[in-house]
Amino acid sequence: MLSLRKSEDRGWADHGWLKSFHSFSFAHYHDPQHMGFGNLRVINEDRIDPGAGFGTHGHRDMEIISYVLQGELAHRDTLGNVVAIPPGDVQRMSAGTGVRHSEFNHAKDQTTHFLQIWIEPQVTGIAPSYEQKSFPEADKRGRLRLVASADGSEGSVQIHADARLYAGLFDGTESVSMPLDSSRKTYVHLIKGELEINGQRLAAGDAAKLENETQLTLRAGKAAEVLVFDLSAD
Repeated sequence: MLSLRKSEDRGWADHGWLKSFHSFSFAHYHDPQHMGFGNLRVINEDRIDPGAGFGTHGHRDMEIISYVLQGELAHRDTLGNVVAIPPGDVQRMSAGTGVRHSEFNHAKDQTTHFLQIWIEPQVTGIAPSYEQKSFPEADKRGRLRLVASADGSEGSVQIHADARLYAGLFDGTESVSMPLDSSRKTYVHLIKGELEINGQRLAAGDAAKLENETQLTLRAGKAAEVLVFDLSAD
């Protein structure tokens, strides 16, 4: 079964310095029909104005992934990490017993556009940790590149969650098919462009939720960038 989550149906918040779409219930946006999918809890598409950002705040017992699309995200945390996250990098922060961090756009003339993703962990109460890796466009062109997994395989960042995250770029005749475990859930989020997902046409910001499916086919892209989540059904 495939069901669509259209971009325009997402939650929306405008804080002046921050514009954010919420795929699932978050902060003041609450929709009991969209509380998460499997162990995927949050996908926020955020745009931070120049010179603005999230002040220091805390998290615990959550796997948090940042995927930057435009600009740069400046990250500072209580683990001692002071880093910049550019497009192409995947940042993973395991909050565990607790971590505090801030995220800013220090540019004077460019918006920072990124996805903030939360996945529920398999284990709680672990020591907090941080990891960041770069994945060149060539690695994602016409294929699904594993960028996050529980075992860190294929050079992906390692998350403490029963999930795998793939990223891909598709245009023209580029296509890919991937077998699915029908006992699990698959969530496909189209970041930009257009793409056909198992025969359904998606536009930027749209998502597809797949359950009891045995194959995923992506084709007929138009400057498409996509994330595919292989998720626990619980």
